[in-house]
Amino acid sequence: MARVLLSGYYGFGNLGDEALLEVFVTQMRRRFPASRVEVLSATPQMTAATYRIEATPRWDWRAVRAAIARADVVLSGGGGLLQNRTSLRSLLYYAAILREAARARRKTMVFAQSVGPLDLWGRLVVRTFCKRLDRATVRDERSRSLLHELAPRTPIERTADPVFLYDLPDDAEDLSGQGLGPESGAYAVISVRTAAGFRDAAAVLARAVDRLASRHAIRSAFLPLGGAADAAISTDVIRACASSPVLLPECSLAKAASIVRGARVVIGMRLHSLVLAARYGVPFLAMAYDPKISALCEDLAYPLPPLWATGQERLGARGADELVDRLVAQHDALSAQLQSQRDAVQAAAGRNFDVLGELMGDD
Repeated sequence: MARVLLSGYYGFGNLGDEALLEVFVTQMRRRFPASRVEVLSATPQMTAATYRIEATPRWDWRAVRAAIARADVVLSGGGGLLQNRTSLRSLLYYAAILREAARARRKTMVFAQSVGPLDLWGRLVVRTFCKRLDRATVRDERSRSLLHELAPRTPIERTADPVFLYDLPDDAEDLSGQGLGPESGAYAVISVRTAAGFRDAAAVLARAVDRLASRHAIRSAFLPLGGAADAAISTDVIRACASSPVLLPECSLAKAASIVRGARVVIGMRLHSLVLAARYGVPFLAMAYDPKISALCEDLAYPLPPLWATGQERLGARGADELVDRLVAQHDALSAQLQSQRDAVQAAAGRNFDVLGELMGDD
């Protein structure tokens, strides 16, 4: 019976990361029913109760070392952990867990991550701390190339985000309380987060929301996948709109996924708003605050460019309007294109667990 320890951004209430954890636990029980899963969490009691697994406080280094010592395999993922755009401290934390696991002679794996951005110091940390990594799966080609450069001896595979495997519970979610029932008409889901240069992004987004309302009779609902911080930035955008978009309350993962599935279109900064949109064939416009957003669009061969991207020239009013009009006019073709890739993308997402199984079975 293999014991697996999972390190990631869990227990913070971010629905994207909680979706990763839910899919991970579900797939482990389905594929490896004799295995034991333990997670490093910011709220270990809540995580343990929600997923019926063992959880350890992520900031208690003595407890973390003990968890590493009793594991057979230590995973770092999913999400974007090996990057220092957020902070060097965050990167050092996640990389140190892999280094500690290697020192304890535990098998180690980077699991379904996006890697980077990394500056000179970040590259040095990954190169030094991850040199004894056993296996790695990454979510996009850019990450595969970067990690291969920094850890050339590690077998690395490009796969796909595990949330492409997310299945809604059998019980249908009632969305009428959010004003999103079948009788309420077409709606767009908007998912934003804080990011460098967001002032320019907010102006473009507010124009897009107003265009959806005035030209296409599609009202917008802001869905705060990242909790209170996303709700606050959403409120700022709503105030800049001439139309009357709504801010949805924080909700469960299942309800959030139901809301995305029922949307006519999605405009998203949060990666997993776009992953869920692609999962359910909902056309979207990306807001590429991070290379992982651009990489997802590239890997999906998605034909529409981002509405906004860090470091790129801002779309003028006419360009933003034309892009929104294309999103609506090409809805059926875009949806069909996303659905045509579903089987391949889900197979790639499942490959993360195949590789983990191979590692668990190694002598």
